[in-house]
Amino acid sequence: MTRFEVLLVIALLLVTLAGLGLRWLWRQWGLRQLTPIKKAMMVVVFLGCLLALSLAGAAFWGLWLERPKPVTTDDLRILEKADALLKDEFGWNRNDDRACDDDRATGKFSLFCALETACTEVLGEYDHRRAALQEVRVVVEEATQQRRFEHRLMDFNNLPETSFDDVKQVLRTSAQRVAARLKQPQP
Repeated sequence: MTRFEVLLVIALLLVTLAGLGLRWLWRQWGLRQLTPIKKAMMVVVFLGCLLALSLAGAAFWGLWLERPKPVTTDDLRILEKADALLKDEFGWNRNDDRACDDDRATGKFSLFCALETACTEVLGEYDHRRAALQEVRVVVEEATQQRRFEHRLMDFNNLPETSFDDVKQVLRTSAQRVAARLKQPQP
């Protein structure tokens, strides 16, 4: 199950739960005999509904961020440029800290810094949620069997079991997918 599907299921469950709670509260509202325990339970249910709706909002926000983006030729250029920046294993920084100035200075790039540098060179600015970068994140998730990371690109790059060939394969697979999406009609 992808991250998108997980977030969708969680959001829908939270909205359903909040809806049931609010329905129960509506039915209780008209009752004349409300005991202190029933009043306390109504407050708890109301607060639970607020919490569920807040969490659902956060899940929907996550869905918005993870949605598939339309691709352009710039996305393919970003991936090709990042692949070129990681020309050989000696040019790979396997200890990413997401601070890319030192990577650019030394010419040794982590996966994240190669993508950030390529994005900046192609677009003139870094776009964190660009389709090319999102595609790389999806490929990283697939390569690590949906393993959860705080920072997918950095954490994948820094895994002891990640090899330079793994990083190159992620970039190649992402470029192939972006190229295939470019051939399809865009919405």
